[in-house]
Amino acid sequence: METIITPEKPDSADARLLIAELEAELSSRYPAESRHGYSVEKLMAQRVEFFVMRCDGAPAGCGGIQFFDGEYGELKRMFVRPSFRGIGLSKIMLEWLTTLARSRGVNVVRLETGIHQHAAIALYETAGFYQIPPFPPYRKDPVSRCYEKRLSG
Repeated sequence: METIITPEKPDSADARLLIAELEAELSSRYPAESRHGYSVEKLMAQRVEFFVMRCDGAPAGCGGIQFFDGEYGELKRMFVRPSFRGIGLSKIMLEWLTTLARSRGVNVVRLETGIHQHAAIALYETAGFYQIPPFPPYRKDPVSRCYEKRLSG
């Protein structure tokens, strides 16, 4: 299976499709006040660097990173479609985004995820992310977790 990751505007057809599927999945598990994912419009307005992963040409997943004044990068909208799960695509996207952060001289990557995202939590913890207190704009929320990873050289 050929897997490629390409930079893409969040308002492209494939990006919109993936973000809508992610939002549908999250809305069935979390109340609106606990869902912090950026809309397509906010991804663009905040200049999140966004990527679509395709397997044999089919949109399989996505992810983005927003940089904050060289201090840290925050992962946004990481998602792999259910039919593509279990083959390591989320790990590939995570490595892609952390490598991008490192190439920009950013040594810290952060993220927020929900407590019901068991596979995502396992992925992040296996990759060296550790739980931290909420960072702005997040606040204490019983269904939310924040993570951080310090990157070396």
